[in-house]
Amino acid sequence: MMISARTVLTATSLTLGLALAACSNDAEAPAAQDEPERAYMAADSAPATAQALLKTADGKDAGSVTATQEDGGIRLAINATGMSAGEHGIHVHMTGKCDGPKFESAGGHWNPMGAKHGLNNPQGQHSGDMPNLVVASDGSGRMDYLLDEAQLDQMLDADGAALVIHAKADDQKTDPSGDSGDRLACGVFTRG
Repeated sequence: MMISARTVLTATSLTLGLALAACSNDAEAPAAQDEPERAYMAADSAPATAQALLKTADGKDAGSVTATQEDGGIRLAINATGMSAGEHGIHVHMTGKCDGPKFESAGGHWNPMGAKHGLNNPQGQHSGDMPNLVVASDGSGRMDYLLDEAQLDQMLDADGAALVIHAKADDQKTDPSGDSGDRLACGVFTRG
């Protein structure tokens, strides 16, 4: 009986393929056993976040905020709705409480370093100070801003924190609130 070169090549390929498959299965088995540890490490290394749902004094939805801890500080992604067009002062306030109608329960601006108010203040700025939120004619405003060197765990201390949108533009220098007027919307930050 004569065996062709093609048959020998096919048999050799199959044998080699089975041998490699057996080796690769052995190599993959420990990796599969490590999956729970990898999943735990991935969940453990996920950035810390907090959310705030903004409401007006009469309880209407006014948008949302997501706070995410990054290496350089807290990244705030703000999506406001139902606001009057123009510039509005916007700040993180030091207490996680939004009792209407004036939202004074949110306290002053988040200021753990005891600085003065305003991005243009030569004596520094509050940790919760930000540029003005620009609201379009349709009542929507979006902002992505990094609170430089801020820590989410510090912001969400025992009494929490809130985000407040004010009626007028912040002049970025007048202490304590930039002459930004009444508080139009407020949202309490909650983890997750």
